Amino acid sequence: MAQQRLRKRPAHTEGHTSLCYSPDGSKLVTAGQNSTIRIFQTGSDAEPANIDNCQVDNYAVVATDKYAITGSEDGSVSMYSLDEKSLEGILLRCTLPVRDLALSPNGEWIAVASDDNTVKMVQIEDMTQVVRLDDQTKPAKHVSFSPSGDMLSISYTDGVILCYSLGSVGPVLHKKLPGLVKALETTDEPTTRAYWHPDGRAFAVATATRDIQVFSRGDWERQRSFKNGHAADITAMAWSPNGALLASVGLDRKLVLWNSKTQKILKTYDGIHDTILGLAWHPSENILSYTSSNGELYIHTDFVPDEHLASLKLAVQPSPFIHDPLSETSGNSRREPANGLKDPMDVEMDDDIDPLDAILGPEELSEHGDGFIVDDDGAGYAEEAINGFGKRTNGHLADFDTRLLKRRPQINSWQPKIHQAFQSGSTPWRGNRKYLCLNLIGFVWTVDNSEGGREDEDYHTVTVEFYDREFQRDFHFREDKYYDKACLTEHGTIFSCPPDAARNMPATIYYRPHEMWTMRTEWYVELPKGESVTAMSLSDSYIVVTTSTNYTRVYSLFGVPVRIYRQKSSPSVTCASWRDYIMTVGNGPVAANGRPQLLYTIQNVKRDDVCQNEDIVALQDGEELKSVFFSDNGDPCIYDTSGTLLVLLHWRTPGQAQWVPLLDTRQLTRLADGKKDEIYWPVAVADNKFHCIILKGTEYPYFPRPLLTDFDFQIPVTASPVEPSKSLKEKSVEELEETFVRESIKSALLEDLVGSTKATSSQRQMLIRQETAVDAVLMYLLNVECQMGEERGMKCLEIVSLLRDRSGTMLDKAQAIAERKNMDVLAEKIRKLAESRMIGLVDDDD
Repeated sequence: MAQQRLRKRPAHTEGHTSLCYSPDGSKLVTAGQNSTIRIFQTGSDAEPANIDNCQVDNYAVVATDKYAITGSEDGSVSMYSLDEKSLEGILLRCTLPVRDLALSPNGEWIAVASDDNTVKMVQIEDMTQVVRLDDQTKPAKHVSFSPSGDMLSISYTDGVILCYSLGSVGPVLHKKLPGLVKALETTDEPTTRAYWHPDGRAFAVATATRDIQVFSRGDWERQRSFKNGHAADITAMAWSPNGALLASVGLDRKLVLWNSKTQKILKTYDGIHDTILGLAWHPSENILSYTSSNGELYIHTDFVPDEHLASLKLAVQPSPFIHDPLSETSGNSRREPANGLKDPMDVEMDDDIDPLDAILGPEELSEHGDGFIVDDDGAGYAEEAINGFGKRTNGHLADFDTRLLKRRPQINSWQPKIHQAFQSGSTPWRGNRKYLCLNLIGFVWTVDNSEGGREDEDYHTVTVEFYDREFQRDFHFREDKYYDKACLTEHGTIFSCPPDAARNMPATIYYRPHEMWTMRTEWYVELPKGESVTAMSLSDSYIVVTTSTNYTRVYSLFGVPVRIYRQKSSPSVTCASWRDYIMTVGNGPVAANGRPQLLYTIQNVKRDDVCQNEDIVALQDGEELKSVFFSDNGDPCIYDTSGTLLVLLHWRTPGQAQWVPLLDTRQLTRLADGKKDEIYWPVAVADNKFHCIILKGTEYPYFPRPLLTDFDFQIPVTASPVEPSKSLKEKSVEELEETFVRESIKSALLEDLVGSTKATSSQRQMLIRQETAVDAVLMYLLNVECQMGEERGMKCLEIVSLLRDRSGTMLDKAQAIAERKNMDVLAEKIRKLAESRMIGLVDDDD
């Protein structure tokens, strides 16, 4: 076992002392309360080099490979040359003391936190380029950049953390996070800094309870936490370069080494005599350095013990999420595809031709190579050229165009981007909870109560709540199978869990009926080994399950397997059901845009009758399917990422089905002024309305339980938004035309239902009323057109020919309207049309 060595080096006078490594790791730079900057060479016991006659009382230092930049008590931000050991210039002057600095990952910008309530960003090469961030009225204590440099987090003395998105248009306040950290003064020793994980998807903060809490970027939810490591406030933290380990130190003078994945303490270093205020990992070696409030520097070589050293040698590890969105197998998350690519999003057919390929021919490309390094002489440069992300660095390219780093592999680079499977009504994990189902009956949600990964004592809690509590009672239970999908109806709830190889547990389906006239009987079905559930649906008659092996499994409500078959279109995407009908969707052949077409099949399980077989799901180019469900009348509906709701017309007749738009949410009147920025989460189509959840600033519903909203159908027949709720008398020609199309679609759907099923008398009466409603719209439209004069006569006659009333009553009224408007020619033609209909002869030429 390697002997751990702790070297204590005098660095500065007593007081706050800070440190940082240069990006290449060759130098360790410290600054303190005296007027000297010290430069220690990594691996050398020689005396450090000094930069003398600097500003005094330095509170922060950052470094590039060439420069060191300090922030001091007098408000100056100074840049020094590490080679010349001299002052290069003053980058910025603040009116009050500078408390913290952060260097952007590309080395171009410095973020400055001072006591004057304004955070400034200054460009190193051009100090006249200064950006001010003054959204808070309190001083900033800490600043830190995300590893990619696209976000800046600022910790203020009132306990608020602001996160700014750094795009081409400049910093934009992205998220305000109050109450994450304690309210502290800028001179207090405990830290409130947001420490970004090296993978850039989360940061850690020290909480008031002396624990370390991880927050995920994007949904800004609490993730894993590191607990019971310190008995006093934490003063500094540092992730290892690959994020696999975390070091923390507190006022209890304990230095703790944590495992990031399990949040377990690997080692605690006691006996530290000073208050440590700064930690810094060496970029590539097993060295942790730290500085104290007494001006001392500690260089801890072989810091990570041998038994844990393998963790330090891994590539960059993922942030400690409760549920990592990049690795979970939920149907609503991105999964690793089977074609060998890292992610289907990495390959796009829409990028056309790589710009580099258009400039360099095949010969030049082969000269530069395809990014593969062969260490044929054993010099070891193949290992040195690989960075912590498992990628080749650009050091070997010198001044060559860096676009070579971005070009695609030239061989076997393209794979079609398949549509990933999803469960309609389900949301991804956010923090430790997610919705398993959201519909008009109620909602199902689950909470992950585990703390340190999946262990025997870990469990989830599932809650099922109903909107109508007089009809059904809510229930809640604890389970250890980790259900990740669910469907809810008035009669029961179906759950499924993924397979768990670690516990030798197969994928399981669990059905729980709500009420029965006999004793309630719950049942389980385990799927074969290696098979997992990709989507489920539940109707009044059947349970439908699509799986990772492209099987469609149909069960009765009592667990009897009724059907099992393999889908022709694969991989499967989702499914839906209504009474005896089931609908499955899968990936089909690759279309002209380079993406697989989605194909759907609808069949009646009870009659074993296929209504539509492998027909195309009509999606707009570039859009994806977001939800699939049946309406309350049993018509298949889809909702895509463009915000369009479509219904399948004539779906009971093979070969006649058409996808018809019912609503384009981008044309809602509430969005006409352009002030609202919102999207809509589909829930159901019922009572001739689209029921959804309005989302602002997020893609998925979250807690507390969101309210449901409904919108009337609005057919996109005109460029301008229309108001469906207006009375017919108030509508313009465009609005009446939209109403005619909308009511005609409703009539067609109802006509299909009445003509293809054993319709009840109420359904037949409803059809008659619907056809009357269509005629009423046409009559109002005819009246408006007749007011515009004789030149509209041909259009008026066409409107009259669309009337559905066969008794002649509507035609008589139409003739009366024409006569009242003094359109005698039109009135005569309407009279002839009425006569031809009465004798059963329709002359299309008229």
